[in-house]
Order: sequence, then C-alpha cells, then structure tokens
Amino acid sequence: MAAEAAMSFWEHLDVLRGVLWRCVLIVTVCAVAAFVAGDALFAAVLAPSHDSFAVYRLFETMGFPASGFHVDLINTGLARQFMLHVQVAGYAGLLCASPYILYALFRFASPGLYRHERRAALWACGGGYAMFLLGASVAYFLIFPLTFRFLGTYQVSTEIPNYITLDSYLDTLTTLCLLMGLMFELPVVCALLGRLGLLTAATMRRYRRHAVVIVLVAAAIITPTGDPFTLLVTSLPVLVLYEASVWVVGSGKN
Repeated sequence: MAAEAAMSFWEHLDVLRGVLWRCVLIVTVCAVAAFVAGDALFAAVLAPSHDSFAVYRLFETMGFPASGFHVDLINTGLARQFMLHVQVAGYAGLLCASPYILYALFRFASPGLYRHERRAALWACGGGYAMFLLGASVAYFLIFPLTFRFLGTYQVSTEIPNYITLDSYLDTLTTLCLLMGLMFELPVVCALLGRLGLLTAATMRRYRRHAVVIVLVAAAIITPTGDPFTLLVTSLPVLVLYEASVWVVGSGKN
C-alpha cells in the first residue's frame, strides 16, 4: 500500500488501464463462449415465449390458466438474427464477467480508502450487485412472462393474428431486466443515504404518498410497452421495495 501511495497520477492511470484491458479481455472471452453456446443461450432467452416455462407451470398448479398459448416470433432482417446473436452473447458475456469486473475495480480503488471506507464500499458493491441480480431475475421470471403472456395473446379481433418480431421480444426483455435491476437498487441507495444522515425513516413515511406517485410516473416512463398491465406489474415490486427501504433505513438508525 505504501508503494502504491507513492505512485504518481500517471502511474495510477497506467495501472487502471491495465485493469480495464483485463476486464475487456474477460468480457470478450465470456461473450465468445456464450456465442459458441448459442443454442443453450437462446433456449434460456426464449423460454418465456413457450407455455412450458416454469412460471406458467407454477401458475397452472395454483389454478390459474397459463398454458395453451402460442406466439410466433418472426425475423424481418436478412442479417438481423446473426447481429442479435452477437448482441445477446455480448450481454451474457458482460453479465458473466461482472463479478470479476467489480472485484478488479474494487481492488484498484481499495488502497486509497480507509478501513471503514473499504468495508462500506464492499457492502455497497456486494449489496448493490445482489439486488441488481434479484431485480433482473424478478423481471425475467415474473414481470416479463406475465407481460408477454398478456400482450402477446391480446387481440382486438380473431382476424388479426399476433406476429411478434424477435427484435421487439429481445428489446422488451433486456429493457425490463435492466430497469428492474436498477430499480431494485433502491434499498441500497436509501441505506447509504441513511448512514450519511441525509435520509430518515420518518421522512420516507411522511412522503409515502408522494413516493407512490413518483413510482407510478417513473414506471409509466420506463416501461417499454406503456400499457396499464405492464405499468401495474412493474410498479408493485418497486412499491414493496420502498417499504423495505423504510425498514432498512429505520433499522440502520437503531
């Protein structure tokens, strides 16, 4: 640590460049591996489009009709399927390499932090990463299947069949996973603000009604489809997270 503290700004910048290049290399290797394993990758990506998806089977056991639907996915561009294969493999590579990226960046920054700052940064990075994965999982296993099941089979007339483009399917899936992952960072952000003394549980309770309106407006803006069903399904987990954040901030003060 003493040697690293004596390094100049440009030497630190050179070390950071090496860290970033290693991160890019790891992401590339993971993306290439995901591209090669394209069958398994797209089996997972396209799973919510089939009525055999685990979530639909779960709803069936609960007495809710969720099987027997069929939605055709179509491709409208000559090279579009190849480009989407590359794009999805890149997303998968970034996701698989993200633990190493966080570790490498934390290891680079930690020598410049005090011991309590390192603990706080480690808690924030670990908690934030776990909550992002949880949010993306909720979107993949719950919000997107329900949205796709409802909108993909909705018809104003039986004479008008639904043919959903692969682009639309993947854009909606990735957007929902990303946005829900970010929205699930709410407890972590609130906990940090609470530790800094910038936010209290009493304040969050006082402005609960305002928060509900803000969540609904934000969900209406960020949901890719813009329909009331998706708005409701997206808003409910965030409202639950808000109540969890109130508890986290309150417990942190005790």
